[in-house]
Amino acid sequence: MPFDFRRFDIYRKVPKDLTQPTYTGAIISICCCFFITFLFLSELTGFIANEIVNELYVDDPDKESGGKIDVNLNISLPNLNCELVGLDIQDEMGRHEVGHIDNSMKIPLSNGNGCRFEGRFTINKVPGNFHVSTHSATAQPQNPDMSHFIHKLSFGDTLQVTNIHGAFNALGGANRLASNALASHDYILKIVPTVYEDLSGKQKFSYQYTVANKEYVAYSHTGRIIPAIWFRYDLSPITVKYTERRQPMYRFITTVSSDH
Repeated sequence: MPFDFRRFDIYRKVPKDLTQPTYTGAIISICCCFFITFLFLSELTGFIANEIVNELYVDDPDKESGGKIDVNLNISLPNLNCELVGLDIQDEMGRHEVGHIDNSMKIPLSNGNGCRFEGRFTINKVPGNFHVSTHSATAQPQNPDMSHFIHKLSFGDTLQVTNIHGAFNALGGANRLASNALASHDYILKIVPTVYEDLSGKQKFSYQYTVANKEYVAYSHTGRIIPAIWFRYDLSPITVKYTERRQPMYRFITTVSSDH
């Protein structure tokens, strides 16, 4: 009798004429197929989606900016006429500018009794401040009302990335409409440079910031109350970098194989 090599097969199959399908087996089989499909689609979705990796380092990320940071300010003062509203900028490099008007717009509110100020300007990468005040007005009002609502305050490029939840507009929505009309407002900002690099290697340079604030009544040397809205800023030496990456194919294949 010839030697049959198949006798070494330890994974022997049952002949089809000895098997019998059941409703229970069919239900279990269908559930298993659905579960396997679900696992595969879950892994496929994770493979297609990009992941964001972040890191911290000490450096100036945007060396081509010339030491400047773009600022976008949008604020409403419903009880102060546009003729009185001005933006002043000063810093530790000696900059002192009163009534900055470049790339700014004033929109009258409440039949001219209020004003919405929208401005884009640059600041130096050194500690300083910019403030909304009546300092540049031809004649100072008797009782300037600095109650306000901040729509937006952001620095650098705008990041249109949904899976990064940073404080890029931390003061957006700040409501000081019920505050003391003659009070000055100090917003102390700690600005953190932020870099976002997409899959193509293109980088955007933005800035997150934390904020603390206080409200007080300030008197000039003549004894008059001249309120203002101050934004005092300092820069953090730490840079946050977000890098967009896609999961490698070998990891996807390995994960799918192990799941199934």
